[in-house]
Amino acid sequence: MKKVLLFVAVISAFSFASCKKDRTCTCTTTSTAPGSTSSTSIKTYTDAKKADARAACLSTSGTYDFGGTSYVWTNTCDLK
Repeated sequence: MKKVLLFVAVISAFSFASCKKDRTCTCTTTSTAPGSTSSTSIKTYTDAKKADARAACLSTSGTYDFGGTSYVWTNTCDLK
C-alpha cells in the first residue's frame, strides 16, 4: 500500500510541474501619426514558463506629442 501511495504522489508531483520551453512573442507597433508605418518585432524567451513569458509579452499603448499634436501608438503582442 505504501508503494502505491508513493507512486501516486510522484505522478501527482509531475502533473503540477510547469513546462518550460522556448516561447515567441510577436509584437506589432502602429501609430496614428500621418505617414507612419507599422513595425513588427519578435522576441524569443528561452526555457520560460508560459506565465512568465505572458507577463513579459505585454500589449501596450500610449500617446506622444509632436509639434503640438498628440498621436497614439499601440503595441499589440501575441504569445505563441
